[in-house]
Amino acid sequence: MPNPKRRHSPTRKGKRRAHDGLVLPTFSVCAKCGNPKLPHRACPECGHYKGRQVTEGTED
Repeated sequence: MPNPKRRHSPTRKGKRRAHDGLVLPTFSVCAKCGNPKLPHRACPECGHYKGRQVTEGTED
């Protein structure tokens, strides 16, 4: 099995890992209650999606 003859430099390692950073998820605002929610999902607070009630939210 071939083995590397020289170690990779920190610059080369950094270039390879340039796209491995963590990315925060994007949020949209619920039109009904105004709380942040994930896009294309029902609001966990009020249970609305696209202007209609689809699930029971946590509010009473």
